Amino acid sequence: MCTTCGCGASASSIYRPDAPAASTLQAAVFTAVPVGNTTHKHLEIALLQRNDDIAAGNREGFKRTGTLTLNLVSSPGAGKTTLLEKTLHAIARDVPVAVIEGDQATDQDAQRIAATGVKVVQVNTGTGCHLDADMIRRAALQLQPLQQHLLLIENVGNLVCPALFDLGEKMKVVLLSVTEGDDKPLKYPHMFQAAGLLLITKCDLLPYVDFDVDACIARARQINPRLDVLQLSSRSGQGMDVWQQWLLDRLG
Repeated sequence: MCTTCGCGASASSIYRPDAPAASTLQAAVFTAVPVGNTTHKHLEIALLQRNDDIAAGNREGFKRTGTLTLNLVSSPGAGKTTLLEKTLHAIARDVPVAVIEGDQATDQDAQRIAATGVKVVQVNTGTGCHLDADMIRRAALQLQPLQQHLLLIENVGNLVCPALFDLGEKMKVVLLSVTEGDDKPLKYPHMFQAAGLLLITKCDLLPYVDFDVDACIARARQINPRLDVLQLSSRSGQGMDVWQQWLLDRLG
């Protein structure tokens, strides 16, 4: 897992794209965990336990302020940012929304979100391949006050490590585009097991790709029988009303 790929020793930067440079925060991630005489397995347990402790605090804070927090996860290019843009344009006038953007580098996605008029914080993970609970804790401080908000987290594009790290969210929402292949639930079972909702995206491309929607859903529910599934296209608008109503129902 992450301790062998190097991201456990990475540094993160967290900032508001519209805030002065002096507000930028930088901190090493997990540097308090001793690594001298421990095994990788023990280090993994320590990292995850520390993360889970912080996630529990995040979850309590979100509950206290009435904030519904969703963690959007997918492989790179599945359409998370475009989905967020279209969703925010549709609901942000009626619902208080904030976004945390996770990428290894650049603030391109955060700038796209900021153009919708919604509050956004960019988290750059450096060599890290996922967001963790402490990054979310610090990012949420930049978004205060959060009261009765919908908080949408766009995780780093990765179908592996984000499945392991609880951020304190209400639910993981996994996106799978029809350009990726209908076998992905079986290849990345931990992510689909951890998610509460599967969004099959880019459905406007179905006539042009070899993707079996029914087979994909069957494989996903083989991994997670309780998984809800929606099909949509951010570009054509197909299914977007159903997705937006799904959000509103959970806010209510």
